[in-house]
Parts: sequence; C-alpha cells; structure tokens
Amino acid sequence: MLFTPLRVEHAALRGAARSMRVVRTGMGPRRAAATAAATHADAVLVAGLAGGQASHLCPGEVVVAGEVRGTGSTVEIPSAPLLAGALRRLGLTVHVGPVRSVPGIAWKAADPAVLAVDMESAHLARAGAPFAVVRVIVDTPDHPLWHPGTLRRGITGLHALKACQPALESWAAATGPRNVLLAAPRSFCAGVARAIDTVEAALRRYGPPVYVRHQIVHNAHVVRNLQDRGAVFVDDVQAVPEGGVLVFSAHGVAPTVRRDAAARTPTVIDATCPLVTKVHTEIRRYARRGNTVFLIGHPDHEEVHGSRGEAPDDVIVVPDIESARRVQPRDPSQVAYTMQTTLAVDEAEQIAAVLRERFPQLSAPRTDDICYATTNRQRAVRAIAREVDLVLVVGSPNSSNSLRLVEVAQREGVPAYLIDDCGEIDLRWLAGRQRVGITAGASAPPHLVDQIVHCLSGLGPVTASESQLIDEDVTFALPKEVI
Repeated sequence: MLFTPLRVEHAALRGAARSMRVVRTGMGPRRAAATAAATHADAVLVAGLAGGQASHLCPGEVVVAGEVRGTGSTVEIPSAPLLAGALRRLGLTVHVGPVRSVPGIAWKAADPAVLAVDMESAHLARAGAPFAVVRVIVDTPDHPLWHPGTLRRGITGLHALKACQPALESWAAATGPRNVLLAAPRSFCAGVARAIDTVEAALRRYGPPVYVRHQIVHNAHVVRNLQDRGAVFVDDVQAVPEGGVLVFSAHGVAPTVRRDAAARTPTVIDATCPLVTKVHTEIRRYARRGNTVFLIGHPDHEEVHGSRGEAPDDVIVVPDIESARRVQPRDPSQVAYTMQTTLAVDEAEQIAAVLRERFPQLSAPRTDDICYATTNRQRAVRAIAREVDLVLVVGSPNSSNSLRLVEVAQREGVPAYLIDDCGEIDLRWLAGRQRVGITAGASAPPHLVDQIVHCLSGLGPVTASESQLIDEDVTFALPKEVI
C-alpha cells in the first residue's frame, strides 16, 4: 500500500494505482496515525515531499530513508539500498539516510545526521511488515519553505516524485517472504586473503603511502577500503616515487615489471597468489624445453599479461574453442598448455580437449592450473542453482572468477546476475521469485553477502540456509618483507 499525505502528492503518483493501492493520509501526525489504524497492509510505502535538513541537499533530490526516527522510536529500513538503486537507475539524484517525523511544519531536526523531515512516516510504520519511505526535497536550509521560490520548487519536487513511480512499483512487486540459499564456499580465497593482508601489514610496518601496482584484487570495495587507509594504486611502477614501498597484486607480473620495480625501489613486496606463481613456473619450464605454450585464458586479464610475460615469444594465448581449432605452433610436436587460474572449469576443459585432439604430444600441467577456490565456488554455485529461482553473484565487473560464477549458474538454466553490492540488485529481478541463491567471488568481501541478506529482509521475512559443499582450510604465508 502506498501512502501519500497531500492531495498533490496523490495526484503525482496516481498512476501507481495500477499495481498497488494508493491512499492519501492527509497532512500531519494525527491524520497519519488515524489512517494507519484504519487500514491494513502487508507492505507499507510512504512517498511525498519533505524538508531537507542537510546543507548538501538540493530541491528536487530524493531521500530514501535508511531509518525513520519518531518521538522515542527508530524504525530501521533494510531495503533502503535496493530502493535507492532502483531510483538512481531512473536518473534521479538519491541520498540514503535518516528521516525524522516532526510534530509540525515549522519544526526542525536537532540531530545533524538527519537528512530530511516529514510529519507522517513514523506514524505509518508497521512492525514486522516491509516498510519504505521516499521523500523528495522541496525546501532546504538555503531555500526555506516560506520563500517566493517555494511554488517553483514544489513543482520541481512533484515532477521528481512522479518520476519515482516505476521504482516504487518495483519495490512493492518485490515484497514477500523469501528463502535464501547461500553457496559455500564463497567469498575470499587464501590467495586473496594473503594479498589483502600483505597490503595491510605493509601499511602497519612501513606506514602510508604504500603503492600497489594495479588493483590488489579485483574488487572495488577492497580497493576503496585500502585507499582510505593509505594504499595508492598505480598502473605503472614509474608512478612510484624512488624509494617508495611497492606491492605487486595477487594477479602476478611479468619479469620485465620486476626488473623495472627493482631499479625504482629496494622495497618490493610480492603478493602474487602462489597458485598464479605455479603457472609462471610451468611456463618457464616449458619454454626452457623449447615448447610453444598455449595459455588458455582471457588475453586482456592482468593474470594472463603477467603469465605471458615469462616467455612472450613462446606463449600463445588461446581464449576459446575456435582459437584452439585454428592455433598454429612453430612445431606441433613441441607443445604444452597452461591455464589462467580463474576460468570456468568446464569451458577451459573443452578448450584443452580440442588442443589435445589436435596435438597428441601436448604436455599438460602436473596438477590443475584452475585454482581450488575457483573450482570449489563453481561447484557450489552449480549445486544451489538447481534449487532456486534466481542467483546473485557478489563481485566486481572486472573479477574473472566472479563472472565465471554467473556463467556457471546461467548454464544451469537459472537467471543469474553479477552485483558489486546490494545497491545493484534490480528489484524487478525479485518479483515473483521466492527462492534466491547467493554466492560471492573469491575476491568479494564476505560482509557484502550479509548485507544483501539483510536488505532482502526489508522486503519480507527471510529464511536463510547454507549449502556447504566442501570445507576450505588452505592458508598461505605472508611475504617475508611484512612478517
């Protein structure tokens, strides 16, 4: 049910009546409380105009309440990031934060954390029911209510409120009880944990700034967190001041990069994942034997750049089956293959099978190149995909292993999407889907999964369970430079 206090707000949102009941409460706490007592709703959405309290707000911008504060009460709104994301995708400027319901139109909130004030929302909240509040700013400290420009700002606000309607409808359609199945293992692997711990230890030992060549791992949240603590991410070692502390990322680097770094600074810390280092070692061994090395992987990925750099004249990157059918080595009897560690296991094996068929003398790695964590996470997501209506994979767009998890789930016939965090969940994906599977790539922090489950709980009761496929107990020691 959608509640709007004023007649003009009701008129702006009347199109929403196609998908939900729209009720005008009247203005003020008393009328809102009376309306709440007289109506029953499985889900409550409040939308209308409001007064901005924060100086950075502008008329026409949207505030989604992360919580609503009333007299002696605070109501948390877990689904706020989901609704805010839907509104931003409509092109609106959206802020998420506290909204306070005040007794009268001239009242202001004493709490500086409050973004906006209204008079109704706290009185319309229902305990245990999905609840959300969207308010469009009309007046601000710099644009007071009693001012000749109020009419113009009010019209601007009503236009913005009307533009919110598709997101409000999507929120309402997504409400309801849900079963959430968590894939396990998920999130950080030993190599990622080692790389992050290496940067953190370097910051403690050497103090900021600590320079990191490329992203330490492919996750925007991890990178921002380390930046806030003093890490500086650079694309080239030449950007590191002479004598600065430099860390190589988990994806590995070519020997030429190591030489350039050694000439630049004496303090170089290698956070390359040991399983990536294994691939580098294989390539060097094959090249010394005179082999042409087929490197199965994505040519634009940092790991492949570093691996290929071990023997650039002897390595041919093979990204897909068609390339495997066409590739021509200098001597078909002297060939070997290795793999990028974060590939989809089934696709990589299909490419390798074509190479083995074409080149009977093809040498293979002594053990699998695709890392244990990639394999485990793909098996885990495949298992839950058979039990759910939708799979959400937490990971950044440049994370190869996260993208592969999406592909693995999709091949099981279930819709699957990659999201960096809960703000990227499209509410339309959730409509009519009561069984949701969640996993996270090996470079995604585990707390992001917890946040998503919490956000979903704002749309209705959530029953969460874990599908534990295998226990992981692998750990890697930190580089000696930070111990």
